[in-house]
Amino acid sequence: MTLRNRLGQRFLPYGANYLDWHDMHELREAIGHGVLFRYQTEDESLASRLERHVAERLGAAHVLAVHNCTEALRLALISSRPRTGALVHIPAVTFVAVAGAVLSSGLIPVLVDVDESLALDATLLPPDTERVIVAHMEGAAAPVPEGIPYVVEDCAQALGARLPDGRHVGTAGYAGTFSFHHNKVLTSGEGGLLVTGDPAAWATMRGYHDHGSARVPGRYPTWNPDAHYGENLVTSEGVAAVQLQQFRHLDELLDGLERHHDLAMGALPARTDLQVLPRAAGDVKISLRFRCESRELRDAAVTALTAHGIANWTLGKYLLPEHPVLTGRRSLYADGFPWSLAPDGPLALSRDGFARTRDLLDRTLCVPLSPELSEQDRILAVKTLRQVLETV
Repeated sequence: MTLRNRLGQRFLPYGANYLDWHDMHELREAIGHGVLFRYQTEDESLASRLERHVAERLGAAHVLAVHNCTEALRLALISSRPRTGALVHIPAVTFVAVAGAVLSSGLIPVLVDVDESLALDATLLPPDTERVIVAHMEGAAAPVPEGIPYVVEDCAQALGARLPDGRHVGTAGYAGTFSFHHNKVLTSGEGGLLVTGDPAAWATMRGYHDHGSARVPGRYPTWNPDAHYGENLVTSEGVAAVQLQQFRHLDELLDGLERHHDLAMGALPARTDLQVLPRAAGDVKISLRFRCESRELRDAAVTALTAHGIANWTLGKYLLPEHPVLTGRRSLYADGFPWSLAPDGPLALSRDGFARTRDLLDRTLCVPLSPELSEQDRILAVKTLRQVLETV
């Protein structure tokens, strides 16, 4: 049974609303072949077809499909051939998987404060910075620092977004990572993609993701003479098939979000104490983001929206300086690895101990937009949202 709110919107995010068994041509193809392992056939696998399609869609030179975005982040970092214990500068506001990917790669995260838009503040980076992860949060394209050898773009929440120069997010740095988790723009439940413009890096990524060797389709397993150790991060044909189905709806989805956003921006109440944050032209409009005058007003808005069945969320869960993974520095290794390799002193860069960022998060509220709604239902959704916010 599909759950819906009072406006008829399904309680599903974005791409999940486009999942349709009758539209699963590629999945039927995979089942018909009786092969769900990408290297079992000499013909082009669905995983390879997906990678080729994504490369064309995003303007990326090389694409690799993996199990999830966390693995993609780890692959990006490992392919840069770091020393264990090397520092990786990450945003102070992002999902904890970013820190987890750094630590599980044997590296040390350094939390970098964010600017008013909640994007990593590159002005805080030291001159000798080598590795940075930039997170494009909430569909917003964050600035990509220049002059740093290894900039990894975490695009988990921003598939389809573009930078001001027109490039797709994920293609401006050393590597870009994407997620197909259930709550992302497109979904296959889980799943990830890694893109890069560096052919040598891609060769390293491709080998590491399948036990250290580049596989020959139809002749599995084969081993490179110079094989290094690796892991099994290889996607399946079934997951790739669902992702191909999802990509067919990407433009439709992005257009629907854009239209809903435009309607909302033209109709929401003009309140100085509860402002809608503007979005850039290239952002994926997955939500309306409100900046409230106080946390009390934010909490009152959350209560009112929830009472009317209108989905919403806050962003405090993304504040990494207060996350137990970072504050506790615990490890499953007896010697505390990799924290045992961390330099003495705080691993954070902030002008005020993240006080401003805490305040920004405490006053920020997000309301999701729905790409699949009809024009009439979008108008009704915006009208209802406006009525609720006017009473807060």
